[in-house]
Amino acid sequence: MKNTIAVIALSSFLAVTACKKNEKAGPVEKTENKTTEEFVVDSVKVNDSTKITDSLKVSYTSKLLVFPTLKDKKLLDSIYFQNEKIKDFSKAGLQAYLDKEKNDYFSSIKNDNKDWVSDVTYAQNWYSSSHMNLMSNANNYMHIQYVGSGYEGGAHDNYGFSERVFDLKNSKKLELKDITSMPKNKIEAILMKNIDKINSGTMDGDGEVKNSEMLLVEKIPASDNFYFDDKNLYFHYSPYEIAAFAAGDITIPVSWEDLKGTLNAEFKERMKIK
Repeated sequence: MKNTIAVIALSSFLAVTACKKNEKAGPVEKTENKTTEEFVVDSVKVNDSTKITDSLKVSYTSKLLVFPTLKDKKLLDSIYFQNEKIKDFSKAGLQAYLDKEKNDYFSSIKNDNKDWVSDVTYAQNWYSSSHMNLMSNANNYMHIQYVGSGYEGGAHDNYGFSERVFDLKNSKKLELKDITSMPKNKIEAILMKNIDKINSGTMDGDGEVKNSEMLLVEKIPASDNFYFDDKNLYFHYSPYEIAAFAAGDITIPVSWEDLKGTLNAEFKERMKIK
């Protein structure tokens, strides 16, 4: 039952706490796009806790970005893809949604698990945390990172990431095919080759452990969990997705040189890739 609650807490927003790398870098909650001066970003937040029993405290933290200048409903539905219940994209509407989610979460812990939650006899702090972070907005490509975490008992908490890039010029979520025509099997071969280029920071008694030493898969999938900058395309994998939990989250770069000859013409021009 505890594992079930953890899964629900995570999937409610793909909730997961920002890992150490992202805590250092921090979210970029401003636009860098000089061509869309009217672009506005705001946010709504909720941060609350309640005592379930003398031994159990539960916390709920969440943040949603607000885009008052974006009016395309299909685009907004895609931006809030993990929150299908959202129908009102205004600041007030999103705040009301978060308040309801918080109350529903507290109620689920209190009511759905009352048969066994009283068995928690030592002090515990359970939580659900989810955040939308605007990482960049350049060349009309907006990168949002969705990060969430949760803990409802067990050996450790769980966390994960979802990266999405939105093409504001064409009002849609960017797909891998909009960037490159390279077949996925060839991209996957590059991912395997580049697995150790950005180390996860995992250490053991002998020092730093390579990502490749912790893989649980024979093939690294070219997933939709990607973003990019002026140098590389990056694929981001949450714990357990391709490696052991101890590896943390893993980011693998694929350079534009690796994709040379396969880049979409419009994407290449907008990103000024030579």
